[in-house]
Amino acid sequence: MYWVYMLWSKDFDQWYVGYSDNLKKRLEEHNKGQSFATKPYIPWELVYCEGYKSHLDALDRERKLKNHGKGMQMLKIRLKRSVGLLAKR
Repeated sequence: MYWVYMLWSKDFDQWYVGYSDNLKKRLEEHNKGQSFATKPYIPWELVYCEGYKSHLDALDRERKLKNHGKGMQMLKIRLKRSVGLLAKR
């Protein structure tokens, strides 16, 4: 299974979207500072994920969330209610 996931750093009000075939391991790597892009904003909380059988489908979805602001904005609005986060952006 391939995962597209969204992380949130409460301390910095930062969001991150990523893709992995091992979600648990990848989240641990983010929180141990093993990812250059997310290291400054530790700790991270997993707030959303989508599972895909196809690695290409997951990669396409990750790219769309990262490159198209409207999709990311709508996802944050949904998460604001369901997870109780302050989605300011």
